[in-house]
Amino acid sequence: MNNLDKIYNNIGLDAAAFSKGYVDYLITLLQQLDHSKIAECIKHLEEARQNDNTIFVIGNGGSASTASHIGNDFGLAVLKKTKKSINKSYRALALTDNVSVLSAIGNDSTFENIFLDQLKVHFRAGDKLIVISASGNSPNLVAAAEWFKQQGGTVLGWLGFDGGKLKNIADVPVVVTSPKGEYAPVEDLHLVINHIIVTWMQYNIMHEEE
Repeated sequence: MNNLDKIYNNIGLDAAAFSKGYVDYLITLLQQLDHSKIAECIKHLEEARQNDNTIFVIGNGGSASTASHIGNDFGLAVLKKTKKSINKSYRALALTDNVSVLSAIGNDSTFENIFLDQLKVHFRAGDKLIVISASGNSPNLVAAAEWFKQQGGTVLGWLGFDGGKLKNIADVPVVVTSPKGEYAPVEDLHLVINHIIVTWMQYNIMHEEE
């Protein structure tokens, strides 16, 4: 029984009480975040910006939506804060967003290669890869991360549960440690991590322009 099961079993059909219990649990998970790992992620992402490298983002299901969100935030949300005419934003690309490419690879090859084959086209030395996964075990994410590391790229893992296989592959694993099956809270915290990082990016850009 995971923590969400316990909250529901203790509260029953009282929706307001369940809502409060869910939020209280999120607060507990937030307090357990390893902020030094988040700082390591920022270090690598800033390195990518300074060297004009690409930050690729991948994930499945709800994590694919988070990948799209990150692709928007790292690029455009930061760009809005840029006052100078030159583009000082982060070059971020969510590999979850091109339906033609995803369906072509899935149809012509296998679903396991939907991110790997895109990376084979776009990867350049010095690039970074953010892999988002609650379980850390999705075969298409593992395949992409392993190949990326073999090319000398840096893998940042935003994970859940026990981190799965990706915990040992990632150069920087940020793990929302929780019982297996608690997808929603893990995905919630991945979005929080995104907003922590993108907000830091915005302040960093503004500080550079002072």
